[in-house]
Amino acid sequence: MKRCLKCGQSYTDETLNFCLNDGELLVQTSSYDPPTQFADDTPPTVFMNQPRATNPTGWPQSQPLATWEQNDPARQQQQMFGAYNAAQSPMQTLAAISLGLGVGSVTVGWCCSLGLLLGPAAMITGFIALSQNKSDPQKYGGRGLAIGGIVLGSIFLVLYVIFILIYGAALLFGG
Repeated sequence: MKRCLKCGQSYTDETLNFCLNDGELLVQTSSYDPPTQFADDTPPTVFMNQPRATNPTGWPQSQPLATWEQNDPARQQQQMFGAYNAAQSPMQTLAAISLGLGVGSVTVGWCCSLGLLLGPAAMITGFIALSQNKSDPQKYGGRGLAIGGIVLGSIFLVLYVIFILIYGAALLFGG
């Protein structure tokens, strides 16, 4: 059985889809009664009688924490001999920058001749990092990174010069 929601007319013809009176879409009706309470209804909220008292004004005062720090023998020994210094790793910033610039000159340097800026920058920062490493090896590290940056920057410059020479020779002689 189908029914029109607008005018309330019921039809027994199952082939009809629209109401003959007002043209409204018909809906299928059945003898099924909808439930009064759904399965996803939440239970009612229960209200407690008294709220919790969390006001700290009436709480007892605690003892100061400095009493246990005074009797700690490890703390007294640390104050007597000074704090232990952890070994610091040497700074490798310039060496890492040199390697990054060298890798950038070889990989991205061919685009818009960007390597003509990155290659010499890699070599310069690599030489500065090597000189710092030679003057104070405890403070400055990254000798291998600096050498890698210098090598990659110089490889790009050599390959770029060879490319320009071959391209110039092709234009001059091959036309």
